[in-house]
Amino acid sequence: MPPVEPRPFDVFSPDCPSREAWEHATGRWGALVLGALAHGPLRFRALGRAVGGVSDRMLSQTLGHLERDGLVHREDHGTNPPHVEYSLTFAGREVAGRVLALVEAIHEVMPTVMAARSGK
Repeated sequence: MPPVEPRPFDVFSPDCPSREAWEHATGRWGALVLGALAHGPLRFRALGRAVGGVSDRMLSQTLGHLERDGLVHREDHGTNPPHVEYSLTFAGREVAGRVLALVEAIHEVMPTVMAARSGK
C-alpha cells in the first residue's frame, strides 16, 4: 500500500489553522448562516429572520468570522440608510453545499432520533 500523502491542513490537529475555520463554519450559528445564504444574498435583518433565534450581536460576530475566513462576502452599497448584503463566496458555496447535505441527512434520520429520545 503506498504511503498516504500528508495534507497541508488537518482539522483534527489542535494547532492547525483549519480548526478555527471549522469552528466558524460548523458552529451553531455559522452553519445556519451558511445554509441560509446558500439560497442567495440577504440583508442583515432578513438573514436574522432566516436564522431564527440568533441575536444581532451573535449574527454580527458570526458574519465577521465567516467574512474573515473568506466564506462570506459583505457588499456595502454606500447608501443612506445603509444597504448591506451578505452572500457566499465560491469557497462559501462549497462549504454551504456540504452543510445543506448534512441538514438533509439530519432531516431524514429525525424519525429514528425521535424514537430513540422517547425510548422506543
